[in-house]
Amino acid sequence: MIGSIANSLQLSVKKIAIDDLQLVVNLFDKYRVFYKKESDVALAERFLKERLVNNESVIYVALDAKSPIGFTQLYPKFSSGRAEKNWILNDLYVDENYRKQGIGKKLIDAAINFAKEKNAKFVQLETATDNYNAQHLYESSGFIKQAPDDEFIIYRINVD
Repeated sequence: MIGSIANSLQLSVKKIAIDDLQLVVNLFDKYRVFYKKESDVALAERFLKERLVNNESVIYVALDAKSPIGFTQLYPKFSSGRAEKNWILNDLYVDENYRKQGIGKKLIDAAINFAKEKNAKFVQLETATDNYNAQHLYESSGFIKQAPDDEFIIYRINVD
């Protein structure tokens, strides 16, 4: 099945505005379930709406034709000492039927390009120490391991 999906994929990635919110609500809910949270679509919608309305995050969605199949969400990270604004790639999710087809990489590329356009120095993220698929994706995308602990690994990529 995955092979037939890959052959017919009409992939595009776009930054969403508040009017596009419904494109990512169900994906965000699935993302939370992946991290062992209870499904709650209303909570997912409320949370994402607040982020967008308050300009607290930037969200990109991957579409197959017009169907949402993945998303990433970035949050600003400020440094007073360096007097700069960078970005944390906090969420990345691709529907399980579309994984291993380069969609996560396309979303990461969109996030990195956005950070470059905003004159950031780096994009940072963290992932669970046992999430080997994500670690492979981040490392193959150029992220460098910064600091592992018992539960999470921090990665960073310079974008300037």
